[in-house]
Amino acid sequence: MIATTGFRRYVAVGDSQTEGLGDGDEAAGWRGWADRLAETIAGHEPGLLYANLAVRGRLAGQVRAEQLAPAPALRPDLVTVVAGMNDLMRPGFDAGEVVAELDAMFAAFTATGARVLTFTFPDIGRIAPLARGLRPRLLDLNARIRATADHRGVAVVDFFPHEVTTDPRMWSADRLHASPLGHAGIAAAAADTLALPGSDRGWAEPLPPLPAAGLPRRAAQEAAWIGTFLGPWLMRRLRGRSSGDGRVAKRPELRTVGAPRPAP
Repeated sequence: MIATTGFRRYVAVGDSQTEGLGDGDEAAGWRGWADRLAETIAGHEPGLLYANLAVRGRLAGQVRAEQLAPAPALRPDLVTVVAGMNDLMRPGFDAGEVVAELDAMFAAFTATGARVLTFTFPDIGRIAPLARGLRPRLLDLNARIRATADHRGVAVVDFFPHEVTTDPRMWSADRLHASPLGHAGIAAAAADTLALPGSDRGWAEPLPPLPAAGLPRRAAQEAAWIGTFLGPWLMRRLRGRSSGDGRVAKRPELRTVGAPRPAP
């Protein structure tokens, strides 16, 4: 007998990480951890219906304003809510305001009886050294996410303590979005937290060590990252633009999930 999950309708809300950036491309489409999680569930629930309302560049308040209303109308029994990293990188960041937006979504979804899952964020200073100054903000945000999730009965994948979440192989070249391997790990962590059949803690195990990079190579890597990714990101901020301008959700309606694609 095939083990079941009890989930029939899954709705993902959030920003670029949930949309799937870093796992695919604009031509073929973005896959991402939420798609991968849906595929895992569908392996036990062939009739699973899945919608992904996430849009890149969205702040937590925008996620709430744009995605909270349509999501309950889809009558999900599983909802993932991940937002706040775009806020954290803004000069006017306020952890209390961000978590208030998350809490409103947690309250609305749990009130319908849906199972709700969220994440804490990994140590971004270990992913991008120039972001080390944001660590106090991150610690505050993560603590508040844990507290409000506990208050609302929301399941949390606590990524921050795990070394593997800052391994460079888990991140795409921009260091903002997970790589295909990273998205697979996020999906596995979500499955483990939801206690899906066949899931385990393997996602939290460190990867085999990489050869140490010398100082000149690290300096060259940082310079390339600044020129290719950080510089353009800062220019968009100065111009008041977002990567999500003009974008809409990739999967706004519930649809059945196809067969799982090969692992990365």
